[in-house]
Amino acid sequence: MKDLCRRFFYEETAVGVVEMILILVVLIGLVIIFKQQLTSIVNSIFKKITSQSNSI
Repeated sequence: MKDLCRRFFYEETAVGVVEMILILVVLIGLVIIFKQQLTSIVNSIFKKITSQSNSI
């Protein structure tokens, strides 16, 4: 019984690792797809920060 519980626990952790890897793959794919838009948004945010910090 103890061995059965151990195997079940290790199987569940393996599923968790696979889920995390799949989530990372999806996130990386989205970043690659929307790289142009993300770059323009980040640049505009930094421009606003720079201009507002210079006015202080």
